[in-house]
Amino acid sequence: MGDAPASGAARVYFRPSFPFYFPQMQCRDKCGACCTAPSITSPIPGMPDGKPAGVRCVQLGEDERCRIFGRPERPAVCGGLQPSSEMCGSSRQQAMLWLDQLERATAP
Repeated sequence: MGDAPASGAARVYFRPSFPFYFPQMQCRDKCGACCTAPSITSPIPGMPDGKPAGVRCVQLGEDERCRIFGRPERPAVCGGLQPSSEMCGSSRQQAMLWLDQLERATAP
């Protein structure tokens, strides 16, 4: 019962404001798709003009994790992307395809 779920597995959290449980997906290890596929128009430390779609963010570490996660200088759009089975799929490649489609669908 105390074992941690496998990477990408759903965890169950209790939110006191809700009287029920809900699943929350965790990021897949060694993915980084959400830090590569979408364009970001707001400044990022090291990328003052943001980044174009398909370009790896300079804040994405070698471990494929965000170096500024939870910090105030992290762009709001990054915090808005939450892992889900729809977005992440079952592989990094599926996540890249889904995010690329979202990028094209929301382009000005």
